[in-house]
Amino acid sequence: MGSKQDSLPPMDEDQTLSPIFGEANPSPPRLGIDPIVRLPITMGAAFAAGMALGAGHGSTRAAFRYRAENAHRLPTTTMGWYHYHRSKNYKSLVGGVKDGMKMGMKLGAGAFTFCLFEETVDHARHGRRDFLSTVTAGLTFSGLYSLLAHHDVYTAARTAKLGLKLSLAYGLTQDALATMKGNRPAYIDFIYRKFRPGNEDVDAA
Repeated sequence: MGSKQDSLPPMDEDQTLSPIFGEANPSPPRLGIDPIVRLPITMGAAFAAGMALGAGHGSTRAAFRYRAENAHRLPTTTMGWYHYHRSKNYKSLVGGVKDGMKMGMKLGAGAFTFCLFEETVDHARHGRRDFLSTVTAGLTFSGLYSLLAHHDVYTAARTAKLGLKLSLAYGLTQDALATMKGNRPAYIDFIYRKFRPGNEDVDAA
């Protein structure tokens, strides 16, 4: 009879960690993308999302500010209204670009830092990539953010709770994707070995 290992679905062969740490890693990179490539992509995507959100909020706020500042001196002629709206649109555009750049750089730097923390924890755990590394990185990042933002204890606790929820969801999602690709994390492999149907028959054999 075949061994228990022979009865399991095949897993991908070991791959090598990117030159970030320059050591062999027992599991493929997260999301199937080497960290050297994944970190810039993540930072760029976060910057683009922050740019879009910040630009929308900033342009609306700048337009409202311009209307409030000029509410007492509204134009009375057609040419006056033309210049009024042109100036308002210009202020709105400038405000959107400024706020978009600020939000984009913040989100980009935050995403890059989080992914770097996650990869560092993976390396410290000798290449074991699962949700525990993601949760550790999320809690570390939320603590660092609260420290830099000078949050009080209650705000820091809420930030840590939010970081725990988001990192747990993100980590489990990564584990599910890795499992579907055949790169099961160690804990999923353990559960599969213990509780899969027909395990008793294999043990008896």
